[in-house]
Amino acid sequence: MALIRWEPVPMNRLFTSLFDTPTGLTPPARRFAPATDIVETETEYILRADVPGVAEEDLSVTLDGDVLTISGERRSQSEQRQGGYVRYERSTGSFRRSVRLPEGVDADAIQASFDRGVLEVTVPKPERVTPRSIAITTRSGDAEGGAATAAIETAAPAADGGEASELAAA
Repeated sequence: MALIRWEPVPMNRLFTSLFDTPTGLTPPARRFAPATDIVETETEYILRADVPGVAEEDLSVTLDGDVLTISGERRSQSEQRQGGYVRYERSTGSFRRSVRLPEGVDADAIQASFDRGVLEVTVPKPERVTPRSIAITTRSGDAEGGAATAAIETAAPAADGGEASELAAA
């Protein structure tokens, strides 16, 4: 049997809840972050974000350089009248999700659609840059029609211990 020390009020929970919220009496508000899936196909990237309760006019899709950002604001309100009371619930919150895209994406080809609380952004893949082979040609003559030669100067030790230069023709 394990012995556990009894504490009437867990002190660390008391202090963390006291400093997390302005009043210390209400729990901190949860932040809305939509679930996001990114799917890669052979020709495109598809980003799907679940944004239930968000109106289409409250959504924004922007591309800044190579960063695609989805942002929006969720506003919901409900009213319930029963018996002798009225209950109002409101939940609001903004969100922002950003994804870095590969270089060379055509911004004009990006498409976004919204249906039944799901935002879908389609980004065509950029054309793949393939290495290109460049042929090397040699010149068999210079401007006067003679053979081209290159002179290379190398340093060789002299017989007297100093250095002497010799000219080598290639």
